[in-house]
Amino acid sequence: MLTFGAVVWRSRLWLPLITFTALAGSAGTLALPTVLGRAVDAVIGGGDDRRWLLWAGALIMVGVLVDVADAFIAGACAADTTAWLRRRLVSHMLRLDARGAGRFEVGDLVGRASGNAPEAAQAGPGAVLMATALVPPVGSLVLLTVIDPWLAVAFLGGVALVAVVLVVFARRTSRLLSGYQRVQGTIAARLGESLTGARTIAAAGTLERECRRILDPLPELHAQGLLTWRALARASAQAGIAGPLVLVAVLAAGGLALDAGRISAGELFAASQYAMLGAGLGTLTGVLSRLARARAGVGRLAEVFAVDPLEHGAAGLPPGTGTLRFDAVTVVDAGRTVLDGVELDIPGGTSVAVVGRSGSGKSVLAALACRLRDPDSGTVSLDGVPLPSLGHAAKREAIGCAFERPALVGSTLGDAISLDRGARYAESAARATQAHDFISRLPEGYATPLSRAPMSGGEAQRLGLARAWGADRLLVLDDATSSLDAVTEMRIQQALDRDDGRRTRVIITHRGSVAARADAVVWLDAGRVRAVGTHRSLWTDPAYREVFG
Repeated sequence: MLTFGAVVWRSRLWLPLITFTALAGSAGTLALPTVLGRAVDAVIGGGDDRRWLLWAGALIMVGVLVDVADAFIAGACAADTTAWLRRRLVSHMLRLDARGAGRFEVGDLVGRASGNAPEAAQAGPGAVLMATALVPPVGSLVLLTVIDPWLAVAFLGGVALVAVVLVVFARRTSRLLSGYQRVQGTIAARLGESLTGARTIAAAGTLERECRRILDPLPELHAQGLLTWRALARASAQAGIAGPLVLVAVLAAGGLALDAGRISAGELFAASQYAMLGAGLGTLTGVLSRLARARAGVGRLAEVFAVDPLEHGAAGLPPGTGTLRFDAVTVVDAGRTVLDGVELDIPGGTSVAVVGRSGSGKSVLAALACRLRDPDSGTVSLDGVPLPSLGHAAKREAIGCAFERPALVGSTLGDAISLDRGARYAESAARATQAHDFISRLPEGYATPLSRAPMSGGEAQRLGLARAWGADRLLVLDDATSSLDAVTEMRIQQALDRDDGRRTRVIITHRGSVAARADAVVWLDAGRVRAVGTHRSLWTDPAYREVFG
């Protein structure tokens, strides 16, 4: 779970430096009016004013250096914390199961990582700046008290008004910024969807309609932004009115004190400068806005971290050939029962086709077998070991899965297949899945950058198959050959048949020819196992034949 305090704590190595520079700057700011006041008194009294002017120059130089150092340190802190947040967020997102990841649109997640993480990273510097920003006005109050207590009384009256303005602004802007970031996420999510389906949109001629859909939340974004800026403008205007009142009140009290002989002209000058520091408290609206954006950013990231990731155990697998068991497995999605008490035993080393109408639960069954998600109740086990108990490395070695639309990752075609298993594996798997020929025809072969590789849907499917081919216990194919021509599919099926019972193959399919080659067929109907048998034996049932149209 991510909290505002946790982000601040992550910045702890930088915060002492930020605090030091902020306090050093505040100390210089507080000392300068007194030094200048002494210089004024020296000029009026005919004393040596050069010493005080040298001190003033030194304080101004220190202030400049401190400001430069503060900008560098705060920037480095924010960059370091942003990198940490993005690493954590991406790692967490990649560990979510299919259901958890489905709660967020891809574009929205990208927006949170790219936009909200830098805002959240300002939590530490913002908290320090908020705390140290109170030093100048508090110090001014103390020094005004030293000069003349009535000056402090006048100062307090004006500063109280500014403080009320700031409190109201802080409460209002935090809520408004959260709404603004939420609408930004909606637009990013829709844009991500459209970019993924760009070819379909172009082919359908619905570009204008899609643009309108993406930008439909813009009026709400505009309204949220307008409310935020209005709140900032209102607070700035109110602080701009209350601030000068501080100066007027202190100057009036100071004039009376000067006339009464309680303070000198230099002290009146210093008091006016301290009053201006109090009046400058209104500039804290910028710091408060920064802090509010950080809180809103942390809140957006925390929504992702609140979704529990898929955890792995530490167990390995005993010797076996991939016996797969579903024991009273139930899955409920969005209030709908997708799988209902499924009981299924798949012997090790067999080839099993899973068939059924759309919505019968085939893809969910495949996701459970690969442990891309866990059931709501019941257990899925491989060779007697519950999948949640398997260590991550053991699971990766034992189970491979390929899909109808594979998401290929890596810098080159070879990387996309091997996933760090080496060039030898990439070529061997590509040969088995009939991908080697088209890869070899490319000028750079397996070193072809993935982003520049021209591929059809069938070729992408063959790469997805090759990536999963190395699984030694269980290979799950979820419509992973649907875009292949009949000859290529037959060759891949022959390669699967050569497994000689060394691993289990679970094949989600809509094709009767694929089901006919399997050792057994699992027929799903409305989330339940309606029948298990050979394709030939089930074919006598008219309802089974209707599954294949």
